[in-house]
Amino acid sequence: MNFLITGAAGFLGSSLANHLAREGHQVRGLDDLSTGDPKVLSPDVHFTRGDVSDRPKLWTLLQDVDVVYHLAARVSVPESILYPRDYNAVNVGGTVALMEAMRDVGVKRVVLASSGAVYGDMTDESLKELDTPNPRSPYAVSKLSAEYYVRTIGALWNIETVSLRIFNAYGPGQHLPPSHPPVVPHYLRQALRGGTLVAHGDGSQTRDYIYVDDVVSAMVAASTAPNVNGLVINVGSGAETSIKDLIHVVLDVTVSKANVVFNTQTSGGVSRMKADLTLAREKLRFTPSIRLEEGLRLTLQRDSRFK
Repeated sequence: MNFLITGAAGFLGSSLANHLAREGHQVRGLDDLSTGDPKVLSPDVHFTRGDVSDRPKLWTLLQDVDVVYHLAARVSVPESILYPRDYNAVNVGGTVALMEAMRDVGVKRVVLASSGAVYGDMTDESLKELDTPNPRSPYAVSKLSAEYYVRTIGALWNIETVSLRIFNAYGPGQHLPPSHPPVVPHYLRQALRGGTLVAHGDGSQTRDYIYVDDVVSAMVAASTAPNVNGLVINVGSGAETSIKDLIHVVLDVTVSKANVVFNTQTSGGVSRMKADLTLAREKLRFTPSIRLEEGLRLTLQRDSRFK
């Protein structure tokens, strides 16, 4: 098959692109390199630097493409609070531009990388796709808006769409910006350096951490799965892990005695998150296979920054 991946040089995009290339597919990648690194891509991935809102470039890249994976986005919740206009421009405007270009060229399926953040705080045992979204950050709002645009434009122009609400993905190669880094690689780095692991709030808040290889498996399944048009589907581990428990596992796998500080004067964000995977199992035949401790060990083994 022929694929175009937007955001192809990023954490999830590069993992997906390299997997599809290894499987023998023709893979084109687009990325503006604001955070991505093209050096992590296989030579078999045909990479183009560019903006996802550049429709003439999209028209060229979309020729003869069977499926588009749309991963190009800004992804930091704290940053989105500071720069909501930028997040709207990239995450919403870029999505609309892509859908228009797909309509123009005649590409018939898109898989959108959305986020579990659209749900906001959890009230039930686990988050289901029919639960009413309650986004609590501009990032989450932008992802929910992208879902609606993809589904609506797809229905109007006969484009098959599926949106994957990906929960807290982690693994080797995850971007570590100097400010607001993702918690898993940040904790691993701090533990290995003998630094301090700082938790916002009291550490009781929970998240659903899913290893990158499991995310890729779900995305691959979504490209050809039948009867998914217009759906949103959760992609997570289905396990609820508190920040306190994450810290415990990080210290264990790194054999570290790093200090731990709970900053109770700051908010820990939403109190609970766990994906209900019923629909993913039914529609994508997806079952995550890598538990948190194993995923952290694989991250340490496969990411040269932790050597």
